[in-house]
Amino acid sequence: MLELTMAAVTAADAGATAGMQMADAPSEPGAVLRVGRDKSVCRLSTPDDWLFVSRVHLEFRCGPDGTWQLTWLRGSQPDPSCELRLTVGGHALPLAYGGTVPLPRGGSGEIVVQDRAEPRSVNVGFYHEV
Repeated sequence: MLELTMAAVTAADAGATAGMQMADAPSEPGAVLRVGRDKSVCRLSTPDDWLFVSRVHLEFRCGPDGTWQLTWLRGSQPDPSCELRLTVGGHALPLAYGGTVPLPRGGSGEIVVQDRAEPRSVNVGFYHEV
């Protein structure tokens, strides 16, 4: 099972957990969890006016062997208006726009989607329960 928690954070409420959302999915081949503004397809959704997050921004997909991968989906613009960083085991790694990275089996971490224009972010924590 992959468990996600998401908090939308502005400079005014840094450290607050108000508005935290949670979602999970079994580690079955083809299972998908999405993060973005489009509430019709995203299990975790950001405020509609947070345009630095695409309609469908992040996709977590379970592969045939029960492992999960994270993809930063490309939006309608050639360049992103945010930066994305993945932290696993104390190491922070940038993720390229349109890039995909495997998540550690049985591991946990955090993805931070940081707005380039304002001090606000979307923080998505993950835990892969085996």
